[in-house]
Amino acid sequence: MREFYQSPLCGRYADDDMKRLFSDQRKFSTWRRLWLILAESEKELGVGITEEQLDEMRAHLDDIDFDAAAAYEHKVRHDVMAHVLAFGDCCPAARPIIHLGATSCYVGDNTDILNLRDGLLLIRRLLLSAMQALGDFAAAHAGMPTLAYTHFQAAQPTTVGKRACLWLNDLAMDLEQVDFQLKSLKLLGCKGATGTGASFLALFDGDAEKVERLEAVIAKKLGFNACQPVSGQTYTRKVDFAVLQTLCGIAQSASKFATDVRLLCHLKEVDEPFESGQIGSSAMAYKRNPMRCERICSLSRYVICDLQNAAVTSATQWLERTLDDSANRRLAIPEAFLAADAVLNLMINVARGMRVYPAVCEKHLREELPFMATENILMYCVGRKGGDRQTLHERIRRHSVAAAEQVKLYGRENDLLERIRQDEAFGLTAEELSALLDPAAFTGLAQRQCEQYISQTIQPILDANRDCLGAEARIDV
Repeated sequence: MREFYQSPLCGRYADDDMKRLFSDQRKFSTWRRLWLILAESEKELGVGITEEQLDEMRAHLDDIDFDAAAAYEHKVRHDVMAHVLAFGDCCPAARPIIHLGATSCYVGDNTDILNLRDGLLLIRRLLLSAMQALGDFAAAHAGMPTLAYTHFQAAQPTTVGKRACLWLNDLAMDLEQVDFQLKSLKLLGCKGATGTGASFLALFDGDAEKVERLEAVIAKKLGFNACQPVSGQTYTRKVDFAVLQTLCGIAQSASKFATDVRLLCHLKEVDEPFESGQIGSSAMAYKRNPMRCERICSLSRYVICDLQNAAVTSATQWLERTLDDSANRRLAIPEAFLAADAVLNLMINVARGMRVYPAVCEKHLREELPFMATENILMYCVGRKGGDRQTLHERIRRHSVAAAEQVKLYGRENDLLERIRQDEAFGLTAEELSALLDPAAFTGLAQRQCEQYISQTIQPILDANRDCLGAEARIDV
């Protein structure tokens, strides 16, 4: 309803897969599946649960009556019990054994772990697509010289592709963290009210081995190798921090990429994608503001700041359980995933459609190359023409100061090379000077580093993930 506030992350930014993952339908149907798995596993270990009861539960996993659940919650003021009762209405035969031995965190925390896992899998797929897009961009521009900057001041040249490899390397590091978190995630399991398993021990007449087997069976059915070895009623909230820290790292990488592109847009060396009918400014019709990269930076900032929620929540839990985590986590975890999803989709869009302007790159190089070329000129004139190194060094210093003054005080062109050409001490022709100013001669190993990084580091990652990327997994270097 337009009358009420809705999260912009759902209305404007995140894609459907991530929104669906954190939906009420997904959440509460997962609760029902967890109750079914618990009952199935208890039956397998000897609890008196019938197949008729299980079949009844299986038949009503997704047909959730949200109005009935809301009415129950209004009455009992407990969301889990409200859904136990609503599920029981659908399954009258199974009603007595739904949630048997469990506490609220059996469904709540295990669902959260499942969402963290599946959310990371969606993020992982987007990360790989972003790496593919940046890899293609880097390969296409591996040898294109461009001015590099330190402190946003002109420095030695690099290539457009080598610079893109810096962005790409950040994403590769993020992928390592995602994979580490996926490997590390464990279910809460069925630990009971304070993590001791007391209710399940009573259910199995004091048989501790059956309690332990129950957790192992549940974990296997949900695709996990293990449950948390120890816990209170909840899994440690450090798990949430670790996962959101990974999303925070992705946001840092994306924001660095987008900030660099914004700077390059200002220099007119690149443009982010711009649609034929797109309006850059409501006031200034000529403008092409880099709004996609600005949006990446804006949403990334949210993810980075959101990490503080998980940190404080983890730090302030009391003993075996407190509830001051609940409301915060309902916001902090889904919103972090939705924002990270939006950031990566935007990054993929920009990387695939970014346009480079070689003539502008060359112009900026030509403006700065006179100063950068002086070392090459000095070596050439000493080694090939027998000049005196100390004398020529001093003449270059004086010419450089004079040329810089013309540029900075009067806005004139850099005439350093012309001053050197006219100086008889150097004895250089225009042709010799031109040869010494080939931009490719100043980029060092940039092209080689770019091509090797793609072929030796990125391509093996993409090859190992062809199931996610399909035919796009090959970068032509």
